[in-house]
Amino acid sequence: MRASSHRSYTPRVKPYLLLRAAEITAERPAGSRDDVHFTEALAASVIEDASSPGDMVLDPFAGYGTTLAVAERLGRQAVGVELLEEHMKIARARVSSEARVVHGDARRLSMLIDGPVDLVLTSPPYMTAVDHPENPLTGYATDDGDYATYLQEIELVFAQVADLLRVGGHAVINVANLVSGEVVTPLAWDVGRVVSRHLSFSGETFLCWDEHPPGQAGDYLLWFRRD
Repeated sequence: MRASSHRSYTPRVKPYLLLRAAEITAERPAGSRDDVHFTEALAASVIEDASSPGDMVLDPFAGYGTTLAVAERLGRQAVGVELLEEHMKIARARVSSEARVVHGDARRLSMLIDGPVDLVLTSPPYMTAVDHPENPLTGYATDDGDYATYLQEIELVFAQVADLLRVGGHAVINVANLVSGEVVTPLAWDVGRVVSRHLSFSGETFLCWDEHPPGQAGDYLLWFRRD
């Protein structure tokens, strides 16, 4: 695939974004059992700020395809990878035949997707540091979950993202700090730390929900750039 012409400046990272929790439920795709992870309004805000019409937008954890659907609607090219077949089928139904939705494991991203891409917008599957035997990167289908291993594999994914991004391209990650009982998992900071080994951190956007998502201590967009 070939990315189109793009803007040469760095987008201004908003300090916060106001979001409505009701949109999560309202935007649940037909045939799905779970809510989308982030809203179309969030996706549109990022895509409009960090890419230009014709640019290639990638989501390595495509889920139900919100990033891809909004990218297409805004005149961008779209490509995504989704591990779960039922999610992949829903994502494909939300985009045109020109968008590419690959059924595969994001840990093999460089074998599934060709670069360059202009923007990555994604939200990885979450994991708490305690009481979480299910492995997020197998679709929570196996009980070999280990938080340190999970972070190593998230780093592996974003090392491949860094290789796929054009120079000057951006990666924006939606990730939250999580509450489990009395333990707070600093997932956002841990993901930010491992991704920063491969991409330059350029700021954070705090997501201000009118009804705060349960189990979260704080919800963020983390912005990175390939220099």
